[in-house]
Amino acid sequence: MKILLFLLSFLLSSFLPFSPPPAPMFDVCVYGGTSAGVMAAVAAKRAGKSVVLIEPGKHLGGLSAGGLGATDIGNKFAVTGLARDFYRRIGTHYGHLEQWIFEPHVAENLFVTYLKEASLTPLMGLRLRSVQKTGNRITAIVLEPATTLPRAQGRGNVQTISAKQFIDCSYEGDLMAQAGVQYTVGREANSQYGETWNGVQLLDKHQFPDGVDPYRVPGKPESGLLYGVSTAKLQPNGSGDQTIQAYNYRMCLTDDPANRLPITRPVGYDSTKYELLLRQIQKKVPKELTWNLMHFVMMPNHKTDINNCGGLSTDMIGANHDYPNASYARRAEIIRDHELYTKGFFYFIGHDPRMPKHLRDEMLQWGYPKDEYRDNSHFSHQLYIREARRMVGDYVMTQANCEGKATVTDGIGMAAYTMDSHNCQRLVVTDKNGVAMVRNEGDVQVGGFGPYPISYRALVPKAAECANLLVPVCLSASHIAYGSIRMEPVFMVLGQTAGVAAAQAIDENKAVQGIDVARLQHTLRDNPLLNGSRPELLVDNDDSARVMRQGNWQRITKGSKYGTSALVSAGAQPASVRFAAMGIKPGRYRIYMYNPTRAGGGGNPDQVAIQTDKADRVAIRVFSGQKEVIQTVNQQRQNNDWINLGEHTIVAGKAPYVELATAGSAQPTVADAVLFLPVK
Repeated sequence: MKILLFLLSFLLSSFLPFSPPPAPMFDVCVYGGTSAGVMAAVAAKRAGKSVVLIEPGKHLGGLSAGGLGATDIGNKFAVTGLARDFYRRIGTHYGHLEQWIFEPHVAENLFVTYLKEASLTPLMGLRLRSVQKTGNRITAIVLEPATTLPRAQGRGNVQTISAKQFIDCSYEGDLMAQAGVQYTVGREANSQYGETWNGVQLLDKHQFPDGVDPYRVPGKPESGLLYGVSTAKLQPNGSGDQTIQAYNYRMCLTDDPANRLPITRPVGYDSTKYELLLRQIQKKVPKELTWNLMHFVMMPNHKTDINNCGGLSTDMIGANHDYPNASYARRAEIIRDHELYTKGFFYFIGHDPRMPKHLRDEMLQWGYPKDEYRDNSHFSHQLYIREARRMVGDYVMTQANCEGKATVTDGIGMAAYTMDSHNCQRLVVTDKNGVAMVRNEGDVQVGGFGPYPISYRALVPKAAECANLLVPVCLSASHIAYGSIRMEPVFMVLGQTAGVAAAQAIDENKAVQGIDVARLQHTLRDNPLLNGSRPELLVDNDDSARVMRQGNWQRITKGSKYGTSALVSAGAQPASVRFAAMGIKPGRYRIYMYNPTRAGGGGNPDQVAIQTDKADRVAIRVFSGQKEVIQTVNQQRQNNDWINLGEHTIVAGKAPYVELATAGSAQPTVADAVLFLPVK
């Protein structure tokens, strides 16, 4: 009888529809294991929520672990919370307070460490297939293996993840798009938001010399255009279009023979792709590669972060225009094209006999590092997606925010970089004599402003579109404002903000648009689990309650100052600035003074080793409340960095202080900020 009942139940179950197990339910689901994604997941977990982090690729950290080791930020004052903690942990690795230039594997290992500390195991190799919604809320997302196979061949291992809150930390904004949230791609016309640097811009940065012929046979349009030159016509200045700024790889190479692999001829190599480079060089032969054909920033252990520089360089201009909305298969093709272009570019410089010999010899000193990207033939796994989709929310960050002409009260993080766009098109234009030549279009580099707040409203969609989604990477911003915001440290800050906001929305049982933003701001600022540092005291020169001046000082706003300004001594008379640590608790502190560069000077200020227009002797007095220690500092060295003034025991009594005084140097003294950091 038992056997008969078993057979009967088996036969009945064969005809009943299969019910898949219920989707795992989490408080917070983060899609995209970029630097922002890791910080969002960690912040939400530290806020006491169950979290799942999903990354389509095989690596964490996005571009911060993919070659961008020379951090673009503009003003370190804007870096707060877990982002600041990240750069301090990098600093600990290299023996400094903070480190902004680092090797890719060091960054990736640190991102992994953050997740381990939070007891988070990411889901790797899974990408978004679809989004399930009820009304204006996401209920679940469906994931599939991240392969380029047709879906019919890849239905195995499909997973569904349910959550109360979702955060899209991808560079592409895929979750946002599939959730039905409004977004845009390309450049707005200046007229849309009352801007001046948006839309079409034909300027002089990363530009070809005059007279570079665009045709395969010079002077003969009928021969066709050289590779990479578009047939599009130059549109009026400031007009909008669907083009996006160029992508490239931030290349980590090494000149250490013991760690160097040769740059070999890539599969599919085509030297005609670099014909414009030869024509560019014919107009002016560069003395060296750096600042001529590519931008080298040296990183620790004989490695580089190489970026685009010049008319034809590592940017593959115009090859990415359909990337934001492309299928996964098409994106894979675009990524592969960029990889082959980059490998071919380096190979061409080092091996093509038409290249000047001194440039070939210099290129051959470099190769792929054996100890980086071991599972990807030592080539970066992350294309620099400078810009893809951008959300259109109730509040759009614009040029006016960057320049301080529009301010917000719901700021939850800061940006500080110049309004920066790489070129979007390579076109044929004619000079005043009607002669055709090649021009790159779209590069904008406009700065001169201090850190500015990013609105919380720029991180959330319109409430009618989605009530439980935050978008800290593809946030609501115009093209040119996004060019200032889109820096990895800022993405980390915004990712942390999204993680905290998602947790708060759960606690308050509200839509992300309706949470108490003042409470969010307080949490980000004061919760030690989320601000990424031990209680510390920063005294900036703009703090009028704590900073006292004697003598003649000028306030400057240019250079690598910390915050909005720095002070420079003026005149030959003695002058001093005292940074008082009023309100500090007694204890053991390591004290640092920030040493800015006096003027920007171009390039990455971390590269400034010596700056002779500052004092080589500055008298420093550190008063601990009971004991005074006097030392001398050379401000011409260790620029754009914190100078360690040693450990000091702060005692109760008189207010401790650090005082900088001119000490007879022929050059001016600079006073900016002082940091009191508790010793563990």
